Amino acid sequence: MSTVVFEPTEHPHRRRNALNGDWVLVSPHRTKRPWQGQIEKSAQENRPSYDPTCYLCPGNARAGGKQNPQYTSTFVFENDFAALLPDGPRGEVGVGELFQAQAETGTCRVICFSPRHDLTLPLMELSDLRRVVDVWAQQIEELGARPDINYVQIFENKGSIMGSSNPHPHGQIWANYTIPLEPAKEDVQQRAYYDRHSRVLLLDYLTQELEAGVRVVIQNRHWVVVTPYWAVWPFEVLLLPRRHVLALPDLTGDERDALADILKRLTTRYDNLFETSFPYSMGWHGQPTDGQRHPHWQLHAHFYPPLLRSATVKKFMVGYEMLGMPQRDITAEQAADRLRQMSEVHYTMVGDAA
Repeated sequence: MSTVVFEPTEHPHRRRNALNGDWVLVSPHRTKRPWQGQIEKSAQENRPSYDPTCYLCPGNARAGGKQNPQYTSTFVFENDFAALLPDGPRGEVGVGELFQAQAETGTCRVICFSPRHDLTLPLMELSDLRRVVDVWAQQIEELGARPDINYVQIFENKGSIMGSSNPHPHGQIWANYTIPLEPAKEDVQQRAYYDRHSRVLLLDYLTQELEAGVRVVIQNRHWVVVTPYWAVWPFEVLLLPRRHVLALPDLTGDERDALADILKRLTTRYDNLFETSFPYSMGWHGQPTDGQRHPHWQLHAHFYPPLLRSATVKKFMVGYEMLGMPQRDITAEQAADRLRQMSEVHYTMVGDAA
């Protein structure tokens, strides 16, 4: 047996994701290796407030041929190229044990956060961010009330490298008949923990993160942002309410105001980290919308950003991560420290603030 004393910033180790049961390989010593991979130029985004060619701007024709109204606030519409369709069969459609398949139904919508083409979440006013929060909650309430919808997934892909087909500030809603894979895994782990302890997994986790402090990035009266102990993405964070909340519609007015505040502060720090419009995929996980109460659930949001060391160096799941298990070099503690050092004045406004 080795007599070497374990050092989490030097020695490879595995960390278990308590929320979904998966493991991640952490290799902190690899941050010392030189980078000779692909380097991409970072384009400075100087977009107009209105783009006549953008299919999400007010009054413009969309790619599917429909025309947007002259909207002046957050705008929601049915996705013209939806991945899920409301009409169709459900149930088993495969052949035998080895070729299993299930027909799936649902609906997809697009949320334009703002009529302005040149804004992103960190550049929006708090009042406008609050409207986004209210629309998220309203959409979950509306879609979740339908008998054919058992899970509502709200998410945002920011940046072309994260698959966003349009730079206009927007997110999406995919509402499924069945619970998607990731929240289904979280449901299993949260339920098992609740059955063992009669307590909520993520509330216990948050209590211990606040006591440790090393992975806490920012917090306010109602919300806390941490780099999760089991993080896979370089600057991944978990956004959690301080009290037990099952879903976005359950948030009070004060909690919604505080959520707008912490979203602006977090995304500003992201942009400041590499002085670029920081790409990420983010999404909300809450209890299923099957008409039942799920006391083991805790509302939370995940942010998964791919930037590794600069605005030009990115990290995606490849090689061993696709064939073996997820792996990361920078530890969650190191990432949290980097994010804590960032200003909450957006880098494009530093001169104005002075």
